[in-house]
Amino acid sequence: MKILKIDHIQLAMPAGEEDVATSFYDGVLGLTRVAKPEHLARRGGCWFESADVKIHLGVEEGFTPARKAHPALLVDDLDALGEKLLSFGYQHYTDQPLEGYKRFYANDPFGNRIEFLEVL
Repeated sequence: MKILKIDHIQLAMPAGEEDVATSFYDGVLGLTRVAKPEHLARRGGCWFESADVKIHLGVEEGFTPARKAHPALLVDDLDALGEKLLSFGYQHYTDQPLEGYKRFYANDPFGNRIEFLEVL
């Protein structure tokens, strides 16, 4: 038995903020919002996908953002993404260098930490 790949990641979000999630994950990051299966849609939250990335946001009672745990998303133009984030009012910040990558972190609208990397 071996693990083949990650199918999706799930982040938490507060209830009733699906439009805010869509503005960020679809509008800024370019991931398409897809319909959740009916039996899961009743719980709230929303799902976003591209050809290679799936991010699910699930409603969590007493929501607290993930400030340390995070997904790391590989991008093809980190500088362009940084400019786009700033143009939408999202700050990004750097951390220790990581050999072979240019990278920064940003928070989604709910405060969840996301790492963005570009291969050097």
